[in-house]
Amino acid sequence: MPNKIYRPATLLVHQGIDRDPHTGASAIPIYQASTYHHPEGKPGEYDYARSGNPSRQQVEDTIALLEGGVRGFAYASGMAAIGSALALLKSGDHLIAPEDLYGGSWRYLNTVLPQQGITASFVDTTDLAKVSGAIAPNTRAIFLETPSNPLFRITDLRGVAALAKERQLLTFLDNTFMTPLLQRPLDLGIDVVIHSATKFLGGHSDLLAGLVTTADPELAKRLKHFQNAFGAVLGPFDSFLLARGIKTLKLRLAAAQNNAGILAERLAEHPAIKCVYYPGLAGFPGRDLHNRQASGAGAVLSFELREEARVKPLLEKVRLPIIAPSLGGVETILTHCWSMSHAAIPAATKQALGIRETLVRISAGIEDAEDLWEDLEQALSV
Repeated sequence: MPNKIYRPATLLVHQGIDRDPHTGASAIPIYQASTYHHPEGKPGEYDYARSGNPSRQQVEDTIALLEGGVRGFAYASGMAAIGSALALLKSGDHLIAPEDLYGGSWRYLNTVLPQQGITASFVDTTDLAKVSGAIAPNTRAIFLETPSNPLFRITDLRGVAALAKERQLLTFLDNTFMTPLLQRPLDLGIDVVIHSATKFLGGHSDLLAGLVTTADPELAKRLKHFQNAFGAVLGPFDSFLLARGIKTLKLRLAAAQNNAGILAERLAEHPAIKCVYYPGLAGFPGRDLHNRQASGAGAVLSFELREEARVKPLLEKVRLPIIAPSLGGVETILTHCWSMSHAAIPAATKQALGIRETLVRISAGIEDAEDLWEDLEQALSV
């Protein structure tokens, strides 16, 4: 692409490279190669697939372009991306993380990092005083989600970033819910942005991928070193699928966000629903803060049923949504948080955090909103 600043919709379609430089093909080919010829024994731009691949380079350049980073990194899953980003820490370091976060992240921080000599403290990151109070002499980083998964608590990204810089701490943010279209954390002072590209960026529930980017050249150098050394990289075919999925993100996200807003408003009025968690609702706690750091409410919401006895009938009667521990697809996905996305968290901890068996998460797809509502309504009926 020419050296010009384009708007997001254009960047999504044309990405870092909008045609194959060798053939002019309208899509970067699937370079299904494990190694590359070294002319006269001298390596070229690519020497071994773990170190680099043109198909992977396409999505790595794209996430850096979309988030405003200097370099991007693609991994075999979202958790591989989180683990690789947190490899910037070392044994003896301490990490601060939110109380309310994705179950897979909770499991990694609680069961894997301690084996590496890294400890984590879980605090209410919506309260800057509590974040500050959790900083210990060996604290090196703060890990964030906002909106959080699944209770949609909103953390002040500018405030945490300023605090972290004052105390010389790294900041990591999982931006999966918002995508680069709705929230650009690097612009708000965050150091490292992480995506489960399995979700909205891929968008079709047909691949597993993770992405990381940073605006700091030194951090980028360290991330690249670990990516090459560890090797949990994204394969060429999944890179191709991800690049294709990213091209339609704006259209998909606009439709899904519109559906989420409609469902959230109607669910909030339904007698079987105790409460709805969605930053697009008027009066939602943290809504004003969210709107100052993001440009939309997103396509995911959670709601709590008044009676636990209604959970099983809902899961049995609903027809259109896929019932699964994921989100961000073109199809609506319904998740029972207690037994699916947050199954790794002990029951007592979930209860203490407010993640109850009556909590259900919906990732709105791009179906007709009226069909989705009619299906949910019949499934919620007694």
